Amino acid sequence: MFEKSERLAVFIDGANLYAASRSLGFDVDYKSLLAFFRLRSYVVRIFYYTAVLETEDYTPLKPLVDWLGYNGYTVVTKPAKEFTDATGRRRVKGNMDIELAIDMLEMAPHVNHIVLFSGDGDFRRLIEAVQRKGVRVSVISTIKTQPVLIADELRRQADQFIELADIMGEFTRRTVPPREPGGSRETPPSRDTERPATPARPFVVETVGAPRPAVAAVTTTDAAAKPNEEHGGSQ
Repeated sequence: MFEKSERLAVFIDGANLYAASRSLGFDVDYKSLLAFFRLRSYVVRIFYYTAVLETEDYTPLKPLVDWLGYNGYTVVTKPAKEFTDATGRRRVKGNMDIELAIDMLEMAPHVNHIVLFSGDGDFRRLIEAVQRKGVRVSVISTIKTQPVLIADELRRQADQFIELADIMGEFTRRTVPPREPGGSRETPPSRDTERPATPARPFVVETVGAPRPAVAAVTTTDAAAKPNEEHGGSQ
């Protein structure tokens, strides 16, 4: 639940949100996502974190990063590392946990409420530290995929858990075929035709202490962007 008088900061683990949205079968409209929070609270800052592969002259993630930076988001990036695993397959690694944690701890004295888009269980201690400063913390992820994309310990630590599937209609640009388990790469902004407006609908939050099913702890791994996928907010 959000209150109009609250000072709010939003932290988006870019690779994690992309993995969750594609598993649920939709593309995120980042313009509508920002509007969603501005309608409900006073947004002090909204952060977006992603690692960027810089071994090539052009990365398909760059248009998204540029658009977000010009349209109200604070974008935090660092170079992704490319390596070859034991099977000879090309891998990309780029973990933004430290950057996100530092920014959240610095913002905590200036806000009443923090929203984290991530299911990574490594953030549980961070959330606990922020709560000790008197800040309420909501976590947005999903338990409606197989496997679930939020660690149970993170879900339990949050003051409220908001199911991404229940609010995705507020900022869905288009529906896409759900990604098979294992895909977790980010997408650049789209220049497709804008989707028709999606009617607003109530969303469900889960507060601490409410009964919940047991879920397995699952964390995602940051990865580089998938080429040729687009986001509608950049028009």
